[in-house]
Amino acid sequence: MVMPQKLLEVLTKDGVVAVATLGPDGPHMVNTWNSYIRVTEDGRLLVPAGFMKRTEANVAFNDQVLVTLGSSKVPGQHGPGTGFLIKGRAAFLAAGPEFDVMKAKFAWARAALAITPESVTQTL
Repeated sequence: MVMPQKLLEVLTKDGVVAVATLGPDGPHMVNTWNSYIRVTEDGRLLVPAGFMKRTEANVAFNDQVLVTLGSSKVPGQHGPGTGFLIKGRAAFLAAGPEFDVMKAKFAWARAALAITPESVTQTL
């Protein structure tokens, strides 16, 4: 999937990211920072995972994820600030070239959360 240019711009600005998963015990959410996310050539999002143990367990149970992110520094549809909702599938990578890239940038990462977007919607 090709990422919208506005989303790529948001990833260069300060902002928080929320990743929601659903496991046998119900929904769970974790946060990270916009600046931590890397976009692969094929449009997947890579997120360094330091802990995220429950997120990993949930993804093993149900690989569907919801991701929200935004920035007040990027103009949106109705004024200052924009946000996005990403629906997709996730997997944790603990080896391989994509994990190596994330580990080199984030020494504390024990894995990389790889998210394959199925839809990207600008919400603001």
